[in-house]
Amino acid sequence: MVNKLSSWVGMLFLAAAMSPLAQAVDPAAAPMAPPNAVPVGTTFLVRLEDKLDTAELHAGQHFKVKLDEDLISANGNMIPRGKKIKGHISSVEHGLRARLLLSFDEIETKHGWIALIATVIGVPSEHGVKAPDSEGEIERKGPSAKQDAAAGAAAGGVGGAGAGAVGSLIANRDLRLQKGTTLEVRLDRALQIPSH
Repeated sequence: MVNKLSSWVGMLFLAAAMSPLAQAVDPAAAPMAPPNAVPVGTTFLVRLEDKLDTAELHAGQHFKVKLDEDLISANGNMIPRGKKIKGHISSVEHGLRARLLLSFDEIETKHGWIALIATVIGVPSEHGVKAPDSEGEIERKGPSAKQDAAAGAAAGGVGGAGAGAVGSLIANRDLRLQKGTTLEVRLDRALQIPSH
């Protein structure tokens, strides 16, 4: 009986000790953003100002996008639609499973450039792109089972038609995002908008 009681007391003590730790790690318990900030987790749309093609890109290369909607803080400070955002390619993979990881560096405001920490969470207008993973990596959809079967049949066939089908599948293996493509982005850090 004493052992059971001491076990319960020990578990209660452990739970009480862990509670402040859990609150410190829990994002829901995180402090609210300042009134001049757009809060963490805010999603917004941007539009590519450059064509991004995994066949031509390399890590470290810079790209530009424009804000496609207003970003407004709680106190009414705003970064209006059309402001520029600078970023760079964090990683790129070529081939059948072409992938692209974009990092955002800074965003233009009325009072100069400020740091922007955000992740791509979607490419709404592109059907040939998988939904980005948790790190924001954009990946070209691989060939379907039907395309794989067609490639296999073409490879087994004789003559120019078979070679042409295989060549077409191989030629289309890179990921291409045209200028004007819309990206959905999520803030990973509150964006404090300067007022002067």
